[in-house]
Amino acid sequence: MTAIEFENISKQYRLGLVSTGTLSHDLNRFWQTKVLRREDPYLKVGEVNDRAHKGASDYVWALKDINFKVEQGDVVGIIGRNGAGKSTLLKLLSRVTAPTTGTIRARGRIASLLEVGTGFHPEMTGRENIYMNGAIMGMSRAEITRKLDEIVDFSGCERYLDTPVKRYSSGMTVRLGFAIAAHLEPEILVVDEVLAVGDAEFQKKAIGKMQDVSRGEGRTVLFVSHNMGSMRQLCKIGILLNQGQISYSGSIEETISFYLASETNQHSYQASPSNAKNIRIQSVQLLNQDEIPCDHFQHTDEILIDIKIKSTISAPETFLLISILDYQNRKIFSAETPIFDTKRLKIHSPFLTRGHYSIQTIIYRPAVTVYEQIDKICSFDIVDAGSEFAKLETFDYGCVFGSYDWIDK
Repeated sequence: MTAIEFENISKQYRLGLVSTGTLSHDLNRFWQTKVLRREDPYLKVGEVNDRAHKGASDYVWALKDINFKVEQGDVVGIIGRNGAGKSTLLKLLSRVTAPTTGTIRARGRIASLLEVGTGFHPEMTGRENIYMNGAIMGMSRAEITRKLDEIVDFSGCERYLDTPVKRYSSGMTVRLGFAIAAHLEPEILVVDEVLAVGDAEFQKKAIGKMQDVSRGEGRTVLFVSHNMGSMRQLCKIGILLNQGQISYSGSIEETISFYLASETNQHSYQASPSNAKNIRIQSVQLLNQDEIPCDHFQHTDEILIDIKIKSTISAPETFLLISILDYQNRKIFSAETPIFDTKRLKIHSPFLTRGHYSIQTIIYRPAVTVYEQIDKICSFDIVDAGSEFAKLETFDYGCVFGSYDWIDK
């Protein structure tokens, strides 16, 4: 059963402050669309939402032509850079704002946690806000009272329950807000990044609760986060947004890999001509065992990394450190050598398991200085189609193969 459907959804915003020009635009829009029954004239002048560059129009598309369906019980992770349209998408679903074009169909009650303090009145106590939020969702006072102890226990805010919410810390506010949203039995739970405000213990509880809500109770969850570990742990389906449009959708593993690959340079790294550091990485290139540039390797392939260094000063006791980072940017392997103009690192196989990786390079003099550090370059994928660790494609076997034997006793 389809729980959520986005059909040709677009959202346009006008940049700048509300000024004398806005009224004329609104009147023109009303005249063209309501009186003359024509198309909105400002839909034609909008530009993609590229926050880093100045455009020629005051109108931007925060979202453009979004189409997808979410089935009941699915947990969908929405991924993308800042400004990609993730929060706008959830605000449209939560009816905080209306789409410029298109239709959204949602089956059931929606509980949203879009930012710290969403739906809270700061002058009301925590207890009063619980009842207010439940009433907004259409629940009776008796239903809310039945859930009250469970909500308070989960939030860990019992001591402050009768204190005005304006005196809560941001972490306490998120705790109470998530507890309300998760326990008042919504058919659709919408969570936007706010869990990052909570401490590690609460994040673990919240992830576990969202898993229970989706798997045990068959409810639908839409989750936005920049924490790829949480995404991977919780979600099954991923949607990648880029400048307000869907650039990829699929399994969460595939979506994360596509996103991380798009955020880094493939194959090789070349230093900018403006880099005038005394000691610097000139270039880095990935090669396969046939010395051909490559960004996809079988788990049985050797990996060659060519590094060129340029130095304009004498640098005694200076070292090059090459590290392999996994998809969560955790360092899983490092190799170090004194610097020379050109170096090649050969990584023997089998070593890396299936997954997405990138390279970090550091030139440093121990206990003195770091001359240069470059993160997340030359991303590559390991394809594992034949080892014993390839039996379950969705199972995480870790990052490296180990040399071992089973001994019968």
